[in-house]
Amino acid sequence: MSDSMPYAHLLLIVSGVGLGALLTSRIANVVRVPAPLLMLVAAAVTAQIFPATHHLERQTVDRLVVLALIFILFDGGAQIGWSKLKPMLSPILLVAVIGTFLTAAIAASLLVTVVGLQWYPALLIAAAVAPTDPAVVFSVLGHREVSGGTGTVLQGESGGNDPVGIALMLGLLAAGAITSKSMLHVGREFLIEMVVGTVLGIVGGLAMNWFNRAVRLPGLGLYPVRSIACVLLIFAATTLLHGSGFLAVFVAGILAAEAEAPYKKRIGQFHLAAASLGEIVAFVVLGLTVRLGDLTHLRVWWPGLLLAVALVLIRPIALLPCLIRSGLGRNERAFVMFAGLKGAVPILLGSYILETTVADASRLYGIVVVVVVFSVLVQGSLVPFAARRLSIEMSEPQH
Repeated sequence: MSDSMPYAHLLLIVSGVGLGALLTSRIANVVRVPAPLLMLVAAAVTAQIFPATHHLERQTVDRLVVLALIFILFDGGAQIGWSKLKPMLSPILLVAVIGTFLTAAIAASLLVTVVGLQWYPALLIAAAVAPTDPAVVFSVLGHREVSGGTGTVLQGESGGNDPVGIALMLGLLAAGAITSKSMLHVGREFLIEMVVGTVLGIVGGLAMNWFNRAVRLPGLGLYPVRSIACVLLIFAATTLLHGSGFLAVFVAGILAAEAEAPYKKRIGQFHLAAASLGEIVAFVVLGLTVRLGDLTHLRVWWPGLLLAVALVLIRPIALLPCLIRSGLGRNERAFVMFAGLKGAVPILLGSYILETTVADASRLYGIVVVVVVFSVLVQGSLVPFAARRLSIEMSEPQH
């Protein structure tokens, strides 16, 4: 019983943070600021007021955010489904892979030529800020979904380019430098992760669907538990076999959307709740890693602001060739190119830099945070206006 008071104190803090994060969606509607940004800023301010929160172990942060991303990506795949994905598969693959690489390459070139960074740290920053976040777009649109092929491309891109960005970043960190040999290693490891992740995602998704149909459980409450266990098993097994576990769970989610299973709607609602909780956990935990004082330095916020503004122009350059044969109208292509908002994944990838021996790692991380804040606050605030101006159809989600 000696631990009851400290444990109650911990539960009080956790529950308070959780309720506060939930209330940000209400506050966001009033102040017209995306809820994910409020979560991030609130956590960063909390860490400033209570410095002890900065002592949260980096490994703990990474594990919590990775767990959150597992459920976010699985639910993202389940929200799309194969029937919606199939007609737009080609442009999604081009945007998620080629678009991500082109974005990273152009962004790194800008950081080298204008900011004066060396190629290796410039590529680390560029790889971190290349992925996009569908949850942020969903939030800034007032929790309305973009209809048709436009929404499918945005969802599919963000679900696909998260694993691509993570694999690229891990490859760069493993290489440790920019040489012809290290780049060949990065390319080889990237291909292995993508191929193994895709194959095991398909195999795991099909096996999960068969298991759900063939084996009945004695209670309704056990079905979501089984689903969670299967998702975690797919991620873990793929990772141990040197594949992208994130891509595997995304693919498994796509296949799960098409399968018949007992209590499928209830399980889907549970995964939606898990993904929503994951979003809160990711932004709050990552917010605790942000040192507000570091962001006020000119050498941090100036390159970050420059890169953030440039990315608004870089994204259309990188994505336009990928969308020419997509079947989307001109307005739809324009919206996809504008609505690539940054979220939790870039900050997670930026935090990986802090674990390396790269010079000025905290500065590089600060630049990534500035890019995300600008993307969500400024660009995100303009997304609803862009949707109206471009006559993009939106609908209330059906859950």
